[in-house]
Amino acid sequence: MHLLLVEDDERLARALTRLLEEDRHIVEHAPDGRTGLELASALDGLDVVILDLGLPDMSGLDVARRLRTDGIDVAILMLTARDTVSDRVTGLDAGADDYVVKPFAYAEVAARLRALGRRAEPGPRRSEPRLSAGAITLDEASRRVTVHGRNVDLSPREFSLLEALLRHAGQALSRDQLLDHAWPFSVAVTPNAVDAYVHYLRTKLGEAGAQIETVRGIGYRLSDG
Repeated sequence: MHLLLVEDDERLARALTRLLEEDRHIVEHAPDGRTGLELASALDGLDVVILDLGLPDMSGLDVARRLRTDGIDVAILMLTARDTVSDRVTGLDAGADDYVVKPFAYAEVAARLRALGRRAEPGPRRSEPRLSAGAITLDEASRRVTVHGRNVDLSPREFSLLEALLRHAGQALSRDQLLDHAWPFSVAVTPNAVDAYVHYLRTKLGEAGAQIETVRGIGYRLSDG
């Protein structure tokens, strides 16, 4: 994989780079947030940004938000010493895809990178940058969602959940399947979280929210309207 490591701790950056390169990854390093943003915008074929939360010039949260605002849809693996539920939720809502708490074993980082790689592999409708069903359109490149051409502002988790439903439009997806797509494996959540976010989605989508149908005993399905 082509990786960008944004980490200001030189010793940790050197050690992590060496281990990642031994695993045959291509690693770029940025010592601060601004350099990380510049490299993320300039590099082609970037697979994952490994992003430290505590950077000297700007917060890793701000870096993640800027990446998403700029339409850079690269996976983000966040490194942090903060381990409360609220800290994890804040990082995920800022745009991170997964979370590793310091101090960590390299084997855990390697496993999470493999998991992110599997989730990015081509699947049904994966090659289409724009997904649509009925009145709803989702553009992966710009991370925009519209209903009848009207922009709808979604959180990263709501966006991922809608993306999963659109990729499998017309199919019933279980709550566990939706959890696997929209929530990182490191986050302790229950299937009830899916119900809550489906409620948020339906509300934000307005009349088009009715396209998200409840399939009793299974989960949810997105209809064509």
